[in-house]
Amino acid sequence: MTAVDLCSREADVMLAPARTAHEGSRFLPQSMDRRFDHYVQLMQTDGGPECKDHFRTHVCNYCARYRIARPYKKNEQASIESFNRTLRKECVGWGKYHQEEITALTLVVEAFLEWYRGQLPRQYSRRVGFPTGWRSLPWP
Repeated sequence: MTAVDLCSREADVMLAPARTAHEGSRFLPQSMDRRFDHYVQLMQTDGGPECKDHFRTHVCNYCARYRIARPYKKNEQASIESFNRTLRKECVGWGKYHQEEITALTLVVEAFLEWYRGQLPRQYSRRVGFPTGWRSLPWP
């Protein structure tokens, strides 16, 4: 699951074995506490299964307005899709991963997020590629 602040380009990622409402409800407080100062004015989701039930009952604790993106309107989710493409291209690759790899892959994604956060102030001047040292992280 991915969250992106449209103004600051701050991002948070949580890897989960499935896209369920339970995983979505775990991701909401985690990302809001870690990256987004506990509260935002507007939160938009794609309306997927991870944004139902328990997630929907607690989303009002973290935002003033909640909006579900309209289907088939590609520009409404463009920033998330762009970040996911960057994450795949520069960090985890395009393969499929198994549930037992989530713990090791989470370490790699967290290292990437720290690097990405350091790139934000200079993202409009010169983008430096993700350092190759990240491959030395433990990987099964």
